[in-house]
Amino acid sequence: MIGITLTADQICNAPIEVRRWIEHEVIAGLRMAPRDAASSPPRSTHPAVCSEDEIAAIFGQLRGMPVALSVLFEFRQPGIAFGNPPLKSSRLMDILHNAKLESIEQVMTGLDAINAALAELRGDPGARFCDFDNEGHCFLAIETQANVAKLWHDIVVRQEAAPTNRREPLLRTAG
Repeated sequence: MIGITLTADQICNAPIEVRRWIEHEVIAGLRMAPRDAASSPPRSTHPAVCSEDEIAAIFGQLRGMPVALSVLFEFRQPGIAFGNPPLKSSRLMDILHNAKLESIEQVMTGLDAINAALAELRGDPGARFCDFDNEGHCFLAIETQANVAKLWHDIVVRQEAAPTNRREPLLRTAG
C-alpha cells in the first residue's frame, strides 16, 4: 500500500476526472459507498425541516466546535433543489474545500455533531439534519438551508454593527 497526501488546493486544481476518482476513493475508503455503486440513490430517510429557532439552538450547542460550525455555515449557500419534498444537494468534497478543512473526516465529524445536536434538541435519536447518498452528496431540506442562511446573515449583520457602535463614543468625545 502506498499513501499520498494532497492538499485541498491540489485536489481542486486537478482535472475533473482525477477529482471524481479521488472523491470516489475517499468515499469508498470511509465505507460510505461500495466501490461499484456508481448510481446509488439516496437513502429513503429524509432530512428534517429545521426552524429558525432550531438552527439558532444548534448553533448554540456547537459553540466551541469550529469544525462543526464551519460545516453548518457551508449550508447557507443556496443550491440546486430537486425531489419531492425538494432537497438541496451539496458535495462533501465541496464542503471540505469551501470550509477550508483538512480532511473529509473533519467534514464527517462536523456533520455528525450537527445531526447529534438536532437529535438532542428534538429528543429524537432518529432526527437528521442532513442525509447522504452513496456518491458523496449531502442532502438538506430547502427550508433548513434558508434558515441557516438567515442565521448567518443575522450574525454577520450583528458583527458589522458592533464596531460601528463602539466607534460612536470615540467620535463624540473627539469632537
